[in-house]
Order: sequence, then structure tokens, then C-alpha cells
Amino acid sequence: MTDVPAFVADHRPDLLADLDAWLRIPGISAQAEHHADVAASADWLAAAFTRTGFPTVEIWPTAGLPAVYAEWPAEDATGDTPTVLVYGHHDVQPVDPIDLWQTPPFEPTVDGDVLRARGASDDKGQLLFHLLAVRAHLSAAGRHSPAVNLKFLIEGEEESGSPNFEQLLSERAGQLRSDVVVITDTGMLAPDIPSAVTGMRGLVVATVHFHGPDLDLHSGSFGGAVPNPATAIARLVAALHDDKGRVQIPGFYDDVLELTDAEHDLINKAPFSDDEFLNTAKSRALAGEAGYSTLERLGARPTAEVNGLGGGYQGEGGKTIVPSDAFAKLSFRLVSNQRPEAIQRAVVDFVASHVPDGISHRIEWEGEGVAACVVGVDTPAFAALNRAVAQTFGVSEILATREGGSGPEAAIEAALGAPLVFLGVGLPDDQIHAPNEKVSLSMLFKGAEAAALLWQEFADLGRTGLRG
Repeated sequence: MTDVPAFVADHRPDLLADLDAWLRIPGISAQAEHHADVAASADWLAAAFTRTGFPTVEIWPTAGLPAVYAEWPAEDATGDTPTVLVYGHHDVQPVDPIDLWQTPPFEPTVDGDVLRARGASDDKGQLLFHLLAVRAHLSAAGRHSPAVNLKFLIEGEEESGSPNFEQLLSERAGQLRSDVVVITDTGMLAPDIPSAVTGMRGLVVATVHFHGPDLDLHSGSFGGAVPNPATAIARLVAALHDDKGRVQIPGFYDDVLELTDAEHDLINKAPFSDDEFLNTAKSRALAGEAGYSTLERLGARPTAEVNGLGGGYQGEGGKTIVPSDAFAKLSFRLVSNQRPEAIQRAVVDFVASHVPDGISHRIEWEGEGVAACVVGVDTPAFAALNRAVAQTFGVSEILATREGGSGPEAAIEAALGAPLVFLGVGLPDDQIHAPNEKVSLSMLFKGAEAAALLWQEFADLGRTGLRG
């Protein structure tokens, strides 16, 4: 497979052209006005799979937005030829606040090694390097089909909490049956520190609404005499944590599996600088649960975050009112063994205990939440990933880390019963979910090399070897 880097280098313009075309489609799944764009994004990706040579390409409708499925069997497959499923998503995050973007979010801009656009890193760039990887794999091996039975499932609602994904997995379980699943929606610690994610946190998201008087009231005539929902929501938010950063929702930590000594050592083995982290975050201080390192807080501990807080007058100048309504948007990152439904029940009870007389409330949940996912580093699948990435980056082995974000990986693992590995090349400063999202083009090219090598690694192991 020594020709893989040369092939990737020769075909970099192909990847850039595809990125430029696809990133212009504003497929924001969270906003109804862009749902037609999500459908257009699925159409574009399906055409790209067909162009690459996949004989089976399908757009799978859901109760919400469409997913894309592609399949390319090995023409010389035997009973021991492994089947590999690649998971990613083609929808993107909203772009607000738009005035903080240095360049238009859906007009891809290249500056040296940096390509900036919404979706550049999360997740369109990381999907497109796979299409280049397939071509590199075929060329280097002199094949007309992959050395493995290769499948792709690319979701269209990941950035909206994957509300219809588990149903899709259930309905299509037969077609999706695989021996190993490759998740391509993560990153590495740094360009010169090749690593792989070994776990992702779960997620529960809610909007809490408080309603007080049935109309905004003059604060001079009524203030101090009726309950103020903005004050009440602020007190609720303030009660989420103690002064040590520990979440104060009763039962929140009941099911948390504490890190073993080995896991603690593995996470903190990675080179990490708090100062560099703060610089990337554009923050002036660290915060979070006391007693844990920054890396442990980011990937191995549960959190409660206030994502938005509002109510009453927001315009220029003053308006002296007791507002009628207020809200708080909250998200909870979960770790292994925490169950989304249990956390939702705990949040319901916590909110109810902080509602004063005269205030009514309701909670809107963004779907049923997703569970956390942890994969083993002692599996043949991870060993194959280690070899492919290590060869690409010229090191003896890669580091393992935990991803602070969340996705439907636990649902995939439960539905398919296959081991998972994570091949992602995003960087901590890619500003995903934020203005000015970007991706390192050199990392995408490295991702293509690693993926091309990985298919051969899996083929050499065979189904028997993957089972260990």
C-alpha cells in the first residue's frame, strides 16, 4: 500500500472541488427553513457516492430528514471477508451569530492549509476524505472493488439530536449488518499527536419555560409584589452547581462509573497544556468539577451547561417591566452507565422543586437523548486502526482520548452488536458549532491515507480476526 500517499497527493484538487460544492449547501437540520437544503445535501452526497463507483446508493427517508446509504461489496468476497460500516452525518449546525463570521459561512474560503465554512470539519470534510480514500485504496491495491464489503450510513439529523435514527437502525438492520463500525465524526489532540477517540458522552437537552403574569407588567406598579419569572429562572440556573462545580441535581451522579486507575493514566498520558486549551477557547480561566483534570472534565465526567437564558425586554434602552415569560436552555453531557431517561426524570424533579408560587412551568425535550459510548482499546479492530493511523503519521502507536461531544454511537453499537472504532482528524481549534468553523486540509489528506490503509488492515484480519 505504499502508493496511497502518492495517490492522495495527486488527487487533492478532487477533494477540494468536492468540498467547495458540498459546503455551499446550507443543510441546517435544526431550522425548518433549511430542511429542503438538507434534502439537497443528501442528493449531492448520493451523486458523489455514485461518481466514486459505489454500485448501490440509496436515499433513506425518515419521519424527519433523509439519510444516505451506499454499499460496495468486495467482488472476490469469501465467508471471511469483513463488512465495514462507516457512520457520519451530512447536516450542519446553525450559523448564528452571523456577524461574527469572518467569511460567509456557506462560501468556502481557503487560506493556506485552512478551509473555512460551516460543515468543513463537522462533518462534511471528514466524510469526503473517505471517498478519496476509497479511490486511493483501489488504486494502490490494483482492485476494482474494495478489499472489504464497504457500507456507509450518513445521517441527516445528527445536529438535531438524531430523533429518528434509532427507528432507522431498527428498520434497516438487515442491510446495515456489519463486523465493525468506523465513526468518522471526531478528531485528534493535535496535528502532531495522532490519536483516536475511545468514548463519547451522551446528551440530554431541554428548554425550561417559566410563565408568570399573563402580560408584561409595569415594574413600578407591580414589581416586588408579584413573582418575576426571569428572577425565578435565574435562581434555577444558579442552583445547578455548587461552588466546586458539582451538579446539584439529586441523583445526577448515581449511575456514573468512576474512572479506573488505568483509564485515568490513559487519559492523562496525552500531552496537554491548560494554557494552550485556554488560548483555543479564548477563555481567561478554567472551570468545572473540582478534583479532575481538564481532559477528564472534557471527556470522562458528566456536565450540566446553560446554553441560553432569556426573558423580558431585550431591545435597546430600558423598559421597566416584570416580564411575563422567561426560559433557560440546558444541556447535560452523560458518561458511561448514565441513562438519558433517568437524567430526564431527575431534571423534571429538580425544576419542579425550584418553581415558586405564582409561576407555571413546562419543559421541552429535544428528543429522548442519547447514551454515552465507550469502546475498548484491546480489540483487534482498535489495533488495526492503530496500525493504519500510526503508519500514516509516522509513529509507533497512537494515543487514546475521550470525546466531550455526543452522538448516536451507543445506539449504533446496541443495534448492530459490532465493535466501534473512531477515525477522525478534526482539531480542537476547528471551531465546530461556532462562527468561523474551519478544517485543516493537510489533516483531511492524512485522514484519506489512514482510511485507505484501514480497509486493507481489516481485510487482512478477516472476520475471524476481528472477532478476536
